[in-house]
Amino acid sequence: MERSVVSKCPICGSGMDIVRMHCRSCDTSLEGRFAPCKFCQLTTEQREFIEVFLASRGNIKEVERFFGISYPTVRSRLDQIIETLGYRVEYAESESQRKDILKALNEGEITAEEAIKLLKK
Repeated sequence: MERSVVSKCPICGSGMDIVRMHCRSCDTSLEGRFAPCKFCQLTTEQREFIEVFLASRGNIKEVERFFGISYPTVRSRLDQIIETLGYRVEYAESESQRKDILKALNEGEITAEEAIKLLKK
């Protein structure tokens, strides 16, 4: 049974290191301190989102349809993933974007915390 890599400690929440790797084919093992890949830092939900995003070749409309969510929600999730991977997200200050965020909040598509974070940026 394959397990996905746990990137955060279930006890304290700190980052985890990989200390042993093993080849199923030739039975070779390596021990040391290996950093997990950037994508291992993503939650299962975020990895699923990225898979759908890539499979749809970045077509946000297709991502909206697949998950049944609005454009602002897709953007919000994508921005969160970008930040988790360690990149800075630049936000355009526009009234229409603010309205989209508030609409998504009103319709229950994003949480109040997500809306606050998006509005502050």
